[in-house]
Amino acid sequence: MFAKNVGSTDRLIRAIVGIVALVVFFTAAGVLKWIALIVGLVMLATAALGTCPPYAMLGINTCKTKG
Repeated sequence: MFAKNVGSTDRLIRAIVGIVALVVFFTAAGVLKWIALIVGLVMLATAALGTCPPYAMLGINTCKTKG
């Protein structure tokens, strides 16, 4: 589907940010809670898939391998 454009360091950072955001989701209240949920899910999804559509649109590639 999409070419991988997220490198291993980038994926690790995204996973950590996603986990922290989900912790905020479970501990916060109000609008911050829902923003944290969206950020957490997007970060974890892009880390798991290894692809980031905004990176593709901007021509950014942190992945050292092709494909």
